[in-house]
Amino acid sequence: MRAVTLRHATHVRKRAEFQRIQSSGARVNTERFVLILAAQSEPFGAARLGITASRRIGGAVVRNRAKRLVRAAFRETRELFPDGIDLVVVVRKPLVERKLAAVVEEWRGAAGVIGRRTKELLARAPERSKAPPTHA
Repeated sequence: MRAVTLRHATHVRKRAEFQRIQSSGARVNTERFVLILAAQSEPFGAARLGITASRRIGGAVVRNRAKRLVRAAFRETRELFPDGIDLVVVVRKPLVERKLAAVVEEWRGAAGVIGRRTKELLARAPERSKAPPTHA
């Protein structure tokens, strides 16, 4: 059975995007993560994920495992993050002993707060159309 992967379009990749989300986004704190939510700046598309795992949480092996767990948790909890939302996950503590189920449970435990914040962000976002602007 082939693993489900995230499409390229579902990743926050550019430094400017990370900075925009981190500076203006709504934060949701959990035990081991800070989830930063922001409305997308481009026309609404699928929810996008960015991950920050600094050397403070461990070496390369520990950071890469944390990022794999975060990506898998994002796939498992897609219903928490509607279209038009960018998410940056900051890993605050090492996830050495954590399993995917524990990470998903932690995120679902914050589902109420995540839902409120996403509704606020999408309500404040200006209407965007899929059509490019026309110049007169």
